[in-house]
Amino acid sequence: MATATIDEERLKDLVKSALAEALEEQRNLVQEIVEEAMEDIALSRAIEQGLGSESVSRDEVFAILEGEHCQRRRQHIILT
Repeated sequence: MATATIDEERLKDLVKSALAEALEEQRNLVQEIVEEAMEDIALSRAIEQGLGSESVSRDEVFAILEGEHCQRRRQHIILT
């Protein structure tokens, strides 16, 4: 049985080339992975900040959200 020998530098170049080609072919997948990671980081930071802040009731949160929603809706109606 014949064995192939390959030096470490050549192997490194082949792996780099294969990885670059795979990343190029799967650009959308890589973009989605990076976006997900960034969203996860942002969410974890928001959670950390929230843990150090004052608690508010569910009703207060929804009142704020409803107010913003109504404002946006009014602005949309005025603009159109």
